[in-house]
Amino acid sequence: MADMVLEVNHLSAYFKDKESIFANTKFRRQILHDITFSMARGEIVGLVGESGSGKSTLGKSILGMVKDTEGSIIHYSKQPQMIFQESYGSLNPAKKVGWIIEEPLRIRGGMTDEARKAKVLRRLQRVGLDEKFVDRYPSELSGGQRQRVCIALSLVLNPQLIIADEPVSALDVTVQSQIIDLLLQINRDLGIAILFISHDLKVVYQMCSRVMVMTKGEIVEQGETDEVYFSPKQKYTRELLYSAKIVEI
Repeated sequence: MADMVLEVNHLSAYFKDKESIFANTKFRRQILHDITFSMARGEIVGLVGESGSGKSTLGKSILGMVKDTEGSIIHYSKQPQMIFQESYGSLNPAKKVGWIIEEPLRIRGGMTDEARKAKVLRRLQRVGLDEKFVDRYPSELSGGQRQRVCIALSLVLNPQLIIADEPVSALDVTVQSQIIDLLLQINRDLGIAILFISHDLKVVYQMCSRVMVMTKGEIVEQGETDEVYFSPKQKYTRELLYSAKIVEI
């Protein structure tokens, strides 16, 4: 499996309903249904679907953030990372950027202070930010700058897989384009596989070599991006593409 970075087999995920929490019962609501797919190293795969379809739950399940699951998730690389939609909420507002990016290295250990700080600067440079950002707080940054910091944070442990959950949806069009270009450059330069979660089918078409279509917790269609977009097999896929004004039904 030298060319594989992720394998998901028959994954189902469950949440406990709020009512069952208060009633102290074991009733579970199924969110993901029997999902199977794999990703190769350096591949960018899109995951599309309407809000509430289960896309974010799938991403969190892959990283072990959803505990009540069935099936198997096999990682062929260490320490996969996630980039969240809301950059401000995913950064500690009480800490400066340098501290935030350095923290995973401190937790892992095995590096001197000087080596950690040097790596932080390299990761900032990789995402287009200079050393002055080390001493800034998240609140002092623009939305695009904060997302760049989040990307730098995701890179600091040298992952081979990043799950990007709606990473540009909160940004204006110009900044969206810049962040997309940055992710594509990182993919080309570092060979990192990216699971790109989005409701924006045009952005997914621009970025991804393969795409998976999700609705109601199920992947109803997956394949090469051109094939899915221009020869969709499922009615839901055709309707989704039509709503995005990409194809006619």
